[in-house]
Amino acid sequence: MMRRRLTIFTYQVVSSSTLFTTVSRPLNPRAIRFNGLSLKRMFSFTPLHPHRREPDPNDPATLIKEDGVSICSQMWTENFREPDKTITNLTSYLRRFELWVLAYQKVAADDMGAYMPKSNIQRSALEDLLALRNAVLDDRFKWGARLDFFIKSPKDKMDYSSLSKRKIKAILTTTQPAPFQDKIVHEVLFMILEPIYEARFSQKSFAFRPGRNAHTALRVIRRNFAGYLWYIKGDLSTILDGMKVGLVVGALMRDVRDRKVVDLIKSALVTPVITTKFEEPKKKIKRKYQKKKVLAEDEPKPDPYWLDTFFGFAPEEAEKVPSWGHCGILSPLLGNICLDELDRWMEGKIKELYRPSKSDVIWNSPEGESEQGNTSWPEFVPTSGPDKTRKIDYLRYGGHILIGVRGPRADAATLRKQLIEFVDQKYQLKLDNESLPIEHITKGVMFLDHVLCRRVVYPTLRYTATGGKIISEKGVGTLLSVTASLKQCIKQFRKLQFLKGDRDPDPQPCFRMFHATQAHTNAQMNKLLSTMVEWYRYADNRKKIVNFCSYIIRGSLAKLYAAKYKLRSRAKVYKIGARNLSRPLKERKGQSPEYHNLLRMGLAESIDGLQFTRMSLVPETDYTPFPSNWRPDHEKALLEYIKLGDRKTLDEQQNCVKEEGLVSPQDYVSMLVWNYKRNAIPMDQLSLVKKNVDNLEKDRVLLGSKDRISDDENGKDSEELMAAQI
Repeated sequence: MMRRRLTIFTYQVVSSSTLFTTVSRPLNPRAIRFNGLSLKRMFSFTPLHPHRREPDPNDPATLIKEDGVSICSQMWTENFREPDKTITNLTSYLRRFELWVLAYQKVAADDMGAYMPKSNIQRSALEDLLALRNAVLDDRFKWGARLDFFIKSPKDKMDYSSLSKRKIKAILTTTQPAPFQDKIVHEVLFMILEPIYEARFSQKSFAFRPGRNAHTALRVIRRNFAGYLWYIKGDLSTILDGMKVGLVVGALMRDVRDRKVVDLIKSALVTPVITTKFEEPKKKIKRKYQKKKVLAEDEPKPDPYWLDTFFGFAPEEAEKVPSWGHCGILSPLLGNICLDELDRWMEGKIKELYRPSKSDVIWNSPEGESEQGNTSWPEFVPTSGPDKTRKIDYLRYGGHILIGVRGPRADAATLRKQLIEFVDQKYQLKLDNESLPIEHITKGVMFLDHVLCRRVVYPTLRYTATGGKIISEKGVGTLLSVTASLKQCIKQFRKLQFLKGDRDPDPQPCFRMFHATQAHTNAQMNKLLSTMVEWYRYADNRKKIVNFCSYIIRGSLAKLYAAKYKLRSRAKVYKIGARNLSRPLKERKGQSPEYHNLLRMGLAESIDGLQFTRMSLVPETDYTPFPSNWRPDHEKALLEYIKLGDRKTLDEQQNCVKEEGLVSPQDYVSMLVWNYKRNAIPMDQLSLVKKNVDNLEKDRVLLGSKDRISDDENGKDSEELMAAQI
C-alpha cells in the first residue's frame, strides 16, 4: 500500500505543470522554494536508474586513453628485456589510436615546419585519421594514392573533385611526392618495428640507427683497429639500391611473424612507383625583372645556405640512402634488417679466426673479449708473425664494410673468398676481388673521408731494472692514425664551386651570396666553419684541415666582396675589412659618424668576423677514451632500467648494503618518520648519532666521578683503621 502511494505521489509531481512549464510572469520565491522541495522529494523517493551510454567505437576522443610516447617506451622496454623472442602479435599495437595521433604530429611537423600539439588537432582530422587506421586494419588501404585520400595534409587546400582533365593527367602520370597518408602509415610501422630490431641488431653496424653516426664509427676504428696490418674494404651499396621482395620479406619474418604487418610492407614493396615526367608546353613570358618567391605562412623554409653547403661534404659511404618502393623511411630500417645477417656471419668469423698467443702484448687472452692492453697505445712488437696473435675485426656503415686482419695476407685472402661466396649465396650479388680490395696499412685506407694509416712514434721507456736501477731508453712503436683527407676535402670544395685547381687550389667567389649583406654572409660562413670543425673533431690533423677550409672560405668571400664593392683585389678587401672581414667594406653616403659610433648607438648591424682565421684558434683533436663495449645513452638507460626492475638485482643490492653497514634511502626515511612520531620533533641520522655519543660520554663521566668518590671513601677508612691500630 505504501509503495502505491509513493508511486502516485511521484507521478503527480512529475505530471504537474508548475515544475516543468515556462511561466511568463515573475516567479514567486515561495513557489520556487516549493518547486525545489518537490524536486528533492521526487528524486529522494523515486528510484532512478539512468542508462549509461556506451563509448562509441567511432569516436576518436574515447580511443585516446594513454600517451603515445609512453606506449613507445613500453615497446622499447619489452623488446630489450627479451631480445630473442619471436614477435607474433603486432596488430594490437597497430590498433592503438594513440600511435596514429603521434605519427600524425610527427608528419605534420615535417610538413608544416612547426610542431602541432595534441590539443590543436581538429576534430575532422582525428576522424579522418581514424578512417585511415580502419582502412589499414581492414586491408582497404592502397599505397601511392593520387586522388582518393583518407586524410590530407593541413596545408593541402586543393579540391581534387574540381580539377581539370589536364591536371588530373599530370597528377596520375608524373612523379609526385609521397602522399601525406602514406607518411603517417610509415611512421606507425617505424615506431612498431624499430624497437624490435634495435634490440637485435649487431653492435658492428653504425648507419641509419639512433645514437650511432659516422663519428661513432671513427672512434670505434681508433679504439679497436690498432695493430691490424691488412684491411679489406667492401662496397655493398648495390644492395641498398633494391633487393628481391622475397629476400626482404624472408629477413623480416625471421623475427616478426605478424601477417598484417608483413603483408602491409610487402604491398609497399610490390606496388609500382610512377616516375615518368609530364612535359607541359612552355609559354614565353617576358619580364623586366625576376620576382622573389614569397613563402606562404604554413610553407616550410628551405635549408639555409650553410647547411645546404655542408651537405655537399657528405662522405661516399653516407651519400646513398635506400629508397625501396613505397616504403619511405622504412627503407633504411629494412636495409639494416637484410644486412644484419652479414653482421652475424662476420661475428662468427671473428670468434672462429681468433688464435691467441701468450707472447703477444695486446691480445693474449684465450677468450678474446678481455684485452690485456690498450690497443690505441704504441705497440712495441711486430704486428704479424708466427708467434703473434691472429685476429680480425669488422665494421659496417650502411652498404660499406671495413675488415681489419692481424696476420699474414693469406688469411685476408681466404676471408675475402668466403665473404664473396656468402654474399652470392645470401643476397645473390656477384662480387669480385676488385670490389673487395686488400690494402696494406702503410699505403693508407680511406674510410668516411678519413685516412687510416700507421704512424711511427719514438716514446721514452722508463723501467726499473734488477737492483732498483731506473733505466730510460728510446723505444719505437706504431700508432693507428685517423687523418682527415685533404685531397677529398679539395674535391668536395671543387664540386661546390668554391675553388678551382688541384695542386694549387685557388678560391672562387661565392656568387650565391651576392645580394646578401656582409653581416648575413659572414654569419652563414661562420656556421659552415663551426660545422666543419665538429665534423673533423676526431681527425689527427684537425687544426690543419680546418685552417685550410677557413682559408678557402675567406678567400672566396674576399673575391665576392671585391666584385660586389668594386675593390679590384683581395688585398684591398683585407686592408679595409681586416683579416677576418669584420669591418664594413662600404659605408653609406652622407654618414658623418664613424661605424663604431653607429654600432654603439644601435644604428648599424654588427658584423661578426670569420672564425678560425689562424691555426691557433682551431680546437685540439678530441682524444677522449672510448670504451670497448660502447652503447648509446638510450640503450644504457633501458638496460639499467630493466636491471633495476629485476628481483635478483634488488636482493644483491640489499645484501651489499647490509654487508657494508650502510643505510638505504628507504630505511633512512623510515627512521626519520619513526623518530618524528616518537619524539614529536624531526631528527635526522646525524643528530641521532651525536645524541648517542653525548649520552655515552655523560655516562662515562658519571661512572668516573662515582669511582673517584668510592676511592676517596675507601682511602679515609683505611687511614682511620691505621690510626686506631697505632
